[in-house]
Amino acid sequence: MLVYEGIKSGFIDDVDLNKITDKIYNRFREIFHRGVNESEINSWRESMLRMRGVLADSDIPNNVGVAIEFNIPHTSNRIDFLISGYDSNSNNSIIIIELKQWTTCTAIEGKDGIVSTVTGRALREVPHPSYQAWSYSSLINCYNQDIYDENIGLYPCAFLHNYDLKEDDPIYSEQYQEYIEEAPMFGSKDFEKLRNFIKRYIIEGDNKEGLYKIENGKIRPSKMLQDSFASLLKGNKEFVLIDDQKVIYEEAIRIGINNHLNNEKNVLIVEGGPGTGKSVLAINLLQKFLSRDFNTFYVTKNSAPREVFKAKLKINKLSGMNNLFKSSGNFIDCESNAFDVLIVDEAHRLNAKSGLFSNLGEDQIKEIINASKFSIFFIDENQRVTLKDIGSINHIKKCAKELNAGIHKMDLKSQFRCDGSDGYLAWLDNVLEIKETANFDLDSKYDFKVFDNPNELRDVIFDINKKNNKSRLVAGYCWNWISEGKNNSEIHDITIPEYNFAMSWNLGNTSTYAIDPESINQIGCIHTCQGLEFDYVGVIIGDDIRYEDGHVVTDYTKRAKTDQSLKGIKKISIEQGEEVAKKIADIIIKNTYKTLMTRGMKGCYVYCVDEGMRDYLKQYFLNINSRI
Repeated sequence: MLVYEGIKSGFIDDVDLNKITDKIYNRFREIFHRGVNESEINSWRESMLRMRGVLADSDIPNNVGVAIEFNIPHTSNRIDFLISGYDSNSNNSIIIIELKQWTTCTAIEGKDGIVSTVTGRALREVPHPSYQAWSYSSLINCYNQDIYDENIGLYPCAFLHNYDLKEDDPIYSEQYQEYIEEAPMFGSKDFEKLRNFIKRYIIEGDNKEGLYKIENGKIRPSKMLQDSFASLLKGNKEFVLIDDQKVIYEEAIRIGINNHLNNEKNVLIVEGGPGTGKSVLAINLLQKFLSRDFNTFYVTKNSAPREVFKAKLKINKLSGMNNLFKSSGNFIDCESNAFDVLIVDEAHRLNAKSGLFSNLGEDQIKEIINASKFSIFFIDENQRVTLKDIGSINHIKKCAKELNAGIHKMDLKSQFRCDGSDGYLAWLDNVLEIKETANFDLDSKYDFKVFDNPNELRDVIFDINKKNNKSRLVAGYCWNWISEGKNNSEIHDITIPEYNFAMSWNLGNTSTYAIDPESINQIGCIHTCQGLEFDYVGVIIGDDIRYEDGHVVTDYTKRAKTDQSLKGIKKISIEQGEEVAKKIADIIIKNTYKTLMTRGMKGCYVYCVDEGMRDYLKQYFLNINSRI
């Protein structure tokens, strides 16, 4: 959808007559059924004045197409400015311009295509402008059939019209050069350079023909995208399906095909505990539905699973295959049934609201079901670890009924993590007092140990990791992230003074913590490792969980101030009472530690800050083992 469309001469008249902002705003409300704040209106006003100046060049034809706020079909992504025309060979040519009002930014090490700048009156991490412009171009190239069939030229760039760009500016750092080559940047003194960029690719006006094709082209994955992704999975043993994975895979394909043929709307809920292969199944389904020309995406709330799978599949970051992996907040403004299939991994982590300020949308589950003809949710309710997590089987069913979707439910039971030990998972439920499990046996193959010294735990994990880089240290979020943004290896977050133990969180420097070799030197948290797995995991249990008076007790006041997982718990305590708040927090804290303690496929090693908890775990484990 185009919020504003016209030709150059009409656009310049609208700017000169001070009509442009009202036209954009009124059309935006008509399309999206919501308004925008004053700052966005002001940004339109200022940016359109700058674009009017750029287009005031007699060599840019008066009848080139001009579009503002192009909502890329079937997404919540909007392109700021488009110019369409013909190139020197009379082929359709479209310029994609990402507009920014920034004046400064900071490079972010270890995060691909991310910078830090002031937006929304706060310093935030956001995509690099060149990355953003390139990613939109890539998305259209891979999914708009008219664009890729007719080989229409897309030329992305970024215009930072208030930014005095200098060669040594952090925005030009080496880590961003690949994206800048794909989508050049132009600053406050580069009007002439931007004009020349436009004139290089547009020689004649097209009276909006290119805009029509980009807005109305049939949406389906390109053959190149299908073949490329299929080749990545072929022969990859890590993604081979076995046992009930294969059964559910075939049933999901059957539902999807019937769904497509009969023009129905369906939801499939796949419930499975830690290590049952939910993510492997999800990736296989993504490939299969793509191969059948279905408009399909893999969706998660957290970026870590998406980025790790891209790395494991060796996906080139400049390839269109990056577009197959989406955030759960991308479906706010999507029209109904825009997608054939959405495959949602870690569905227990879905939220109600989306956006930087958690103020967008209504309900991610409802938005996903609305946007897709067939929605597949992989879920483990015992892995909800924040107050914002709303993903539950009952809630998915409720949303599906409201949207008149058929409901299917299947269970994934085969255990591949924890050395195939269902007994270990049942033991954790008992020992953490999550729920009583009447019968369980601990498989002696699974390696569980409790350490009395965190340095010993660290050294053992470091040593094991040298074999294949598949072991990591993680911890409960009981230590503040004081090293944030300071880029100083001497500043440590997690300190246990009595043992002279000091390490830093991994929170700030990578979304591929699970596989980056250097991340062994830092400690992961629930947000960087959930949905992922290691050979061995070393877990540092903070003092938010203790053993007192014969029971495991939790204490949410011991959580770090920088932890967002329990944000809002004090309000619940005031409004609903302390006991209600404690019960809610108790579930989240225990689920967090169970999730951390099930990341290891071969073993889990533990150190507890609370000595009572340490002794309790050791004794409980010994008592069970003595019965085996």
